[in-house]
Amino acid sequence: MAITVATQAQEAEQGSRSLDHCGALVPVKRLAAAKGRLASHLTPSQRARLVLAMLHHVVVTLQASGMLTRIVVVSADEHVRACATAWGAEGWPEEQPGHNGALEAAARRLQAEGVTALLTISADLPLLQVEEVKALLEQAQRYPVVLAPAHDGQGTNALLQRPPRLLPYLFGESSLQRYREAAQLRHLPYTRYESPGLALDIDTVEDLQRSGLAESWEAARLSHCLREMTSCQSLDIRQH
Repeated sequence: MAITVATQAQEAEQGSRSLDHCGALVPVKRLAAAKGRLASHLTPSQRARLVLAMLHHVVVTLQASGMLTRIVVVSADEHVRACATAWGAEGWPEEQPGHNGALEAAARRLQAEGVTALLTISADLPLLQVEEVKALLEQAQRYPVVLAPAHDGQGTNALLQRPPRLLPYLFGESSLQRYREAAQLRHLPYTRYESPGLALDIDTVEDLQRSGLAESWEAARLSHCLREMTSCQSLDIRQH
């Protein structure tokens, strides 16, 4: 155990020196299974389009930060991957079953390909701003692990590790506390970075109302946004 802790501490110290090769992972579920808690409010097609609209926003916001050399969308859904590619990101299939397993496999591959810092971020952050992405990434200059909490104080909407894979992926119930405990166990310095755009993920009707997306949906502004995504609009979103 002492050898493992020492090795991780050395990696963290080496990784804190620069942000030259920083990548991002954005996991996305199959469109047919996405946002089940909105089923009473939105049709399956509307939920799928909402997921794509939010993913598009996250991808272009990450791109606009100018601080990421790789942006990879990980999904078992071929339509999601095709959209990611059309928007200038990379679309990778899930190589391992399960949310955390798929992320671990993708992180291992990115690290092998030279990524020295890795941001794993939720795809459903419609209020995310470029300045928030930059501020989050800049925290890696001082901390090997940066956590961005969800608005409920329990979940984690972004995890920044420098170098990648300092911590195992622990997304799920009470993930914020589990990430803190994992960092403490490994004697890794960590910090929280909180901002409105990183905190508000969309899972419920109440989340839609907080974000203003409920009104936007009724006004068809999201549909207009999707119509402007010409490279993705012809995709047929099949419901399984």
